[in-house]
Amino acid sequence: MRKNDVILILSIIIIAVLVYTRFTEKPGISPLINRFDESAEHELSPGDEDYTRIEKRRTDTDEIYFSRKNAITNAVELVQPAVVSVNVIKTKIVRRRMGFFFGFYDEIPYNIKGIGSGVILNEDGYILTNAHVVEGATEIKIILTDNRQFDGKLMGLDSVHDIAILKIKGKNLPYAKLGNSSELIIGEWAIAVGNPYGFLIKDSKPSVSVGVISAVNRDFAENEQGKIYRRMIQTDAAINQGNSGGPLVNIYGEVVGINTFIFSETGGSIGIGFSIPINRVKKVANELIKYGKVREIWFGFKVQDINPLLASHFKLESLDGVLVNYVQKNAPAYKAGLKKQDVIIEINGNHIRDAEDAELVVSDVSVGDKMKMIVIRNGKKISLVIDAIEYK
Repeated sequence: MRKNDVILILSIIIIAVLVYTRFTEKPGISPLINRFDESAEHELSPGDEDYTRIEKRRTDTDEIYFSRKNAITNAVELVQPAVVSVNVIKTKIVRRRMGFFFGFYDEIPYNIKGIGSGVILNEDGYILTNAHVVEGATEIKIILTDNRQFDGKLMGLDSVHDIAILKIKGKNLPYAKLGNSSELIIGEWAIAVGNPYGFLIKDSKPSVSVGVISAVNRDFAENEQGKIYRRMIQTDAAINQGNSGGPLVNIYGEVVGINTFIFSETGGSIGIGFSIPINRVKKVANELIKYGKVREIWFGFKVQDINPLLASHFKLESLDGVLVNYVQKNAPAYKAGLKKQDVIIEINGNHIRDAEDAELVVSDVSVGDKMKMIVIRNGKKISLVIDAIEYK
């Protein structure tokens, strides 16, 4: 055998031994630990330097893990199972021209897919979402975080307040705890949970974004769809397409609002989102679950704005308030003592500047509530209480 052949064979043997040794080492364990594992005679004791080093490494790993767990992650764990994806199909009728010369048209149905979010209210399967998510829907599919799918039934909606109640039939349904939106603190943590772009992301787990409560009691005039948004919660937690109807959660994992809309020039979140306070949602939800609608209230009076001429005639100090121009006989307002030419300056603790203010405040009143108001009559302030009675 030639000398070169011997050298080649020895080299191959050495390389094979090195490769075998490398791949038979226990992964993730240092040679120092391997040495102790292979030696049956040597046992680590608390007094050993190597024992202390290994124990410290394990403790550090535990500390890092537990440092990742905080109030926010705990809140997400509590509410996440109750957040659902609301997939809808809406049918739109499209007019199609049948010819270029005769001007005939036919109408064809066109299915449009929509997405939104919701949150399960209780073990009975009632789900909260926005009315604009399900209005006009011909099919509603609810998907839970554990991938269970249900047909959703619309139990009722309040288009004015943009709140809807759905229902599913299932066992062992997770549900969220509702908090108190009147206790919110500006600057406290806020967590928005929902399913943005539900059709594009093939995952039933909701997305989470974190911010703060930026402001409360944000009021908006009635929009083109006839919806009234009053005393809204403002947050900079990202709310994107598909998040509508999902919960806004506090640090305790309690739902404090229902995410509804954003201000944006691009359609994406720029940190200005708004949620309906959960205290208002509770009142509307109870009406929808029990009656399938929000019952109309009968007060029996009408008002108008105050202009400079009226202010001068009634010797008013400002243009704030609304003038009562009609009181129906035997109506709740009549029985409460409200009179024509009274000037309403406050309703349920809210200062009234004009008729729009009055309408916004009254929209929050439900059947069975008592509406407290302060009026000016002959230069004197008078307190009145009107019972909110269902209109029949």
